[in-house]
Amino acid sequence: MAVVVRSGGRGSGGGGSSFSGIGLRSLLSYRIFVSAMFTLLFLATLSVLFTSSSYQDSVIPTTGNAYVQRTFLALKSDPIKTRVDLIYKQAGDHIALVNAYAAYARKLKLESSKQLRMFDDLAQNISGIMLKPIYRESLLESDGPVDEDVLRQFEKEVKEKVKIARLMIVETKESYDNQLKIQKLKDTIFAVNELLIKAKKNGAFASLIAAKSTPKSLHCLAMRLMEERIAHPDKYSDEEPKPEFEDPTLYHYAIFSDNVIAVSVVVNSAIKNAAEPWKHVFHVVTDRMNLAAMKVWFRRRPIEGGPGAYVEVKSVEDFPFLNSSYVPVLQQLESVKMQMFYFENRAENATKDVNNMKFRNPKYLSMLNHLRFYLPEMYPKLHRILFLDDDVVVQKDLTALWNIDMDGKVNGAVETCFGSFHRYGQYLNFSHPLIKERFNPKACAWAFGMNIFNLDAWRREKCTEEYHYWQNLNEDRTLWKLGTLPPGLITFYSTTKSLDKSWHVLGLGYNPSVSMDQINNAAVIHFNGNMKPWLDIALNQFKHLWTKYVDYEMEFVQVCNFGL
Repeated sequence: MAVVVRSGGRGSGGGGSSFSGIGLRSLLSYRIFVSAMFTLLFLATLSVLFTSSSYQDSVIPTTGNAYVQRTFLALKSDPIKTRVDLIYKQAGDHIALVNAYAAYARKLKLESSKQLRMFDDLAQNISGIMLKPIYRESLLESDGPVDEDVLRQFEKEVKEKVKIARLMIVETKESYDNQLKIQKLKDTIFAVNELLIKAKKNGAFASLIAAKSTPKSLHCLAMRLMEERIAHPDKYSDEEPKPEFEDPTLYHYAIFSDNVIAVSVVVNSAIKNAAEPWKHVFHVVTDRMNLAAMKVWFRRRPIEGGPGAYVEVKSVEDFPFLNSSYVPVLQQLESVKMQMFYFENRAENATKDVNNMKFRNPKYLSMLNHLRFYLPEMYPKLHRILFLDDDVVVQKDLTALWNIDMDGKVNGAVETCFGSFHRYGQYLNFSHPLIKERFNPKACAWAFGMNIFNLDAWRREKCTEEYHYWQNLNEDRTLWKLGTLPPGLITFYSTTKSLDKSWHVLGLGYNPSVSMDQINNAAVIHFNGNMKPWLDIALNQFKHLWTKYVDYEMEFVQVCNFGL
């Protein structure tokens, strides 16, 4: 028992002593490790300090791996070099700024200004400082220590130039900014103006198409009248000419048009405002295509006003003397060059010049337009005749025009000039020697549309021959562009009698500012311009002056929905 207990006691005591020895050894090992680590850290610190000291005393490389090592401690190890770099950077930045302002000055067209020269000189001076050999050799290219005296001198010169640059920029910044804004505003205005011009051309082009196209209702009316003529040929057989058509004691009117509804309005308005409608004779001339429609209209809708109000309807072909051997316009239309000018389809011409495109319209060489120059030959037994365009409305009795003393003149017309507008110089090419020699550019122009012609004086003055002479000269369109007014101004240059303006008020087809007082006092109002009263683009404030003479009771007008 005792032995067992003693052995067990020793065993227990030996095990506890063993565990204590192991813990002591572990503690001593940890202390040794920590001491070793501190020793190594101390040695590393000393090594870094000695290495830094050696960098200050040795040559500092500026390239390669050595340069990369140097940059880590550049702020502490090489402050002078850093200072040099900063000065050079400051100088370079101000050179760039000065050059930028100089570039703005050139853009603003200030090449000769004092500011531009100063900026250029300053940029060159700063660059010159940076390129001085003494500074380049001592500060940039030297591998040795930097000479602080040279550095201070370099810094002083650079700072002086930088100060000057800053003062100049402050002085000129506001004015340059304003000028740049002005230039940008000018550029914007120019761009907007280009867009405006383009929009105006497109608008004028669209307006011209709308003005020259035949509305569906007018086309329908002409077709319905033609259909009626074909369906009942016996009902609309030609009648013998009436003696009244040549009676010089009556009041004769000439209307040349292919627009049925427009002619009917002119005739209706003249008759309804005439004191003695049975004394009025209307000579309507149209083209072959619309002849039947025009005849059917006036046969189905006789003129109101009782017996004696007459309408004669003819076509251009009913006057056999109007052929290409006699009429210059017809001769010119037969030339290949003229046909190419009017009828060749060139898309590029459509948007180049709206005015040029307007004058390329073949209607300006239409025989219906030029019939007015052959009135004495068309109506040889008449002494006077009143010419009316198809876009006019008669508001008063016009018989007083036949009693006006014409003073031996041929053409009685209302003058349209005011100030410098509507003078001969606007219609004729006064750079041409023939025009310059024969006519006065300041002579007052007048209007076609309502003209009382003394046919006896016309024959005496041989005005048709005069017209032929000038029309032949203008085959190449160098005397005037096109139309009938320029040759009319030439033909009746010294043979026109001015009428009172109340006889003929113009502008209702383009000018919304025509006063109602003028309109109400006018004997004839004229819808000249693109906004004809039978079109959708008509001026609404004037349209009723025309529509009140439209015969809406005519069945074909209703069928074709005219005016809706």
